Amino acid sequence: MLKSRRKPRVLPIAKLIPNAMTLAALALGMTSIRLGLEARYETAFLCILGASFLDAIDGRIARLLRAESPIGAQLDSLADFMNFGLAPPILLYMWGIQDTSRVGWMALVIFAACCALRLARFNADIENPDNPAWTREFFTGMPSPAAGLLALAPFCLQFASIFDLRQYPMVLIVLTLFWAMMMVSRVPTFSGKHIGGVIRRDYVPYVMIAVAFFAAGIFTFPWAGLLFLAFSYIGSLPFSWLRYRRLSKRSAAVARNQDVENTDL
Repeated sequence: MLKSRRKPRVLPIAKLIPNAMTLAALALGMTSIRLGLEARYETAFLCILGASFLDAIDGRIARLLRAESPIGAQLDSLADFMNFGLAPPILLYMWGIQDTSRVGWMALVIFAACCALRLARFNADIENPDNPAWTREFFTGMPSPAAGLLALAPFCLQFASIFDLRQYPMVLIVLTLFWAMMMVSRVPTFSGKHIGGVIRRDYVPYVMIAVAFFAAGIFTFPWAGLLFLAFSYIGSLPFSWLRYRRLSKRSAAVARNQDVENTDL
């Protein structure tokens, strides 16, 4: 009697799109290193920027297509370590820290180690059921894509012909170490993954005009526009801390009131 052949399992192609985007981001990170070896730093920076864009949307696409999976989450973290924990410090070393020899290399190894620790902590906390719902608005510490791009912000200063920090390699080292410490810190930073809220209908035209104006500025003065984005993100850090503190106090007050009610019962 012939054994019946098992029907091969099939998977909708749409389910592969998020992981394909993550792998494309990984390819961009690897390509940026090759471009750095060829001293094509502008294109290398754009590759990291493209990788950060893919990293920002692959999770949303996965949720939209209902294609979330544990493998996808781990793959995303591995790609993030490559694209924002390894590629930026390597580019920075070749671009402006190479002359500092061992001191500069040590700082970049610390940056990569902090990125790995930050991603490991994120993976450990992501499914913690004890976290209140409002904490989803925040990251604990600076996310690795932001730290990687901020570490490369001196590139934009030079590309925009504003200032060349390669003349001061120790400043580059201090800045790199600062972003590394921010990744492993407990400082709450805004998470773009849970942007919500509402806006008055009569304000919509003004918001659209502002977006159009900003887009025109980015395409006309790309490096200066990216610097503006970097400084805007840095400027948002105190506000994220204040909002986290306010929500934390409110959550603690609600918990105390519930304890009092339960005691009275």
